[in-house]
Amino acid sequence: MNIDWEALHSEAKLIMKKAYAPYSKFPVGVAALVDDGRIVSGCNVENASYGLGLCAECGLVSNLISTGGGRLIAAVCVDADGNYLSPCGRCRQLLFEHGGNEMLLMTPDGPSPMSVILPWAFGPDDLEK
Repeated sequence: MNIDWEALHSEAKLIMKKAYAPYSKFPVGVAALVDDGRIVSGCNVENASYGLGLCAECGLVSNLISTGGGRLIAAVCVDADGNYLSPCGRCRQLLFEHGGNEMLLMTPDGPSPMSVILPWAFGPDDLEK
């Protein structure tokens, strides 16, 4: 499947502008290509009880599932300036669950597979052992 990285970057920047980040002042947006060609996205949503905030990737996965599911092929995560961000550990796990080792994440050095972003990842296949 052809990946339009610029379209993903543009969508991530657009959704980042909808983030609710009154406490950290650090809006985040993420967009991903799904195996059926759709683009799904999400932004961070903070909460006065800081630990209850939702990362942008949480919104993306919710969007993925609520619009029909599928497998994530590629993703771009950005800050307020449109710079590429690395997802936190929790969010790497969320992306891995729905994209596996082959999903690509854009980094400042170019696309990198989840097998590099989250080496030795624990996933659904490990529960069957």
